[in-house]
Amino acid sequence: MSSVPDGKKLVRSPSGLRMVPENGAFNSPFSMDEPQWVPDKECPRCMQCDTKFDFIRRKHHCRRCGRCFCDKCCSKKVALPRMCFVDPVRQCAECSLVSQKEVEFYDKQLKVLLGGGTFIVTLGTSDKSETMTCRLSNNHRYLFLDGESHFEVELSRISSMQILTDGTSPGGGTSRASGMLLHYKPMGSQDAQQLQMEVAEDKKVASLWLAAMHKAAKLLHEARDQ
Repeated sequence: MSSVPDGKKLVRSPSGLRMVPENGAFNSPFSMDEPQWVPDKECPRCMQCDTKFDFIRRKHHCRRCGRCFCDKCCSKKVALPRMCFVDPVRQCAECSLVSQKEVEFYDKQLKVLLGGGTFIVTLGTSDKSETMTCRLSNNHRYLFLDGESHFEVELSRISSMQILTDGTSPGGGTSRASGMLLHYKPMGSQDAQQLQMEVAEDKKVASLWLAAMHKAAKLLHEARDQ
């Protein structure tokens, strides 16, 4: 599955231009579908400030939640990469704050995940461990683990993920991520497999990778609950 080329196509929706995979089955697991807009006839007033719409006060739909607002309450145009919009799109105040935080993930944490980190990896209850580089695939759908051997974990088949920490850091600061424990179902199997990763050589890079993965897990959870 991971070797299938991920072609892109440009599509136009009522909300704007979107660059999406040609095959919907290869959507990023972080992606979200466009919401259904609240019908115009069902929103005579702004759903934030309760201003009545008329010929002067036009109604606008938030591209993230689909609700109806006046221009004042839905004036910001913010990037929305989870819906694959090419340009920033109109969003209400509440949604724009959420989207701005997600833009930071796409601009910073996602690059860390794509760059990878080095870990000591243990599969299942095995006594054998292997030093491997773990990185997110370019289409965001897989974790690639490379060492003497190679295997892949599809993000959509991860059932649980726990970031492990090494306790309080020197000086009483926040604890540093030291590893990750996850359970997933390998392709073709319904039996869950355990995978444990512990930071190896470059602990700073590996810890940053784990912190980014923690944020990614939150987006995965939101996308599944959509």
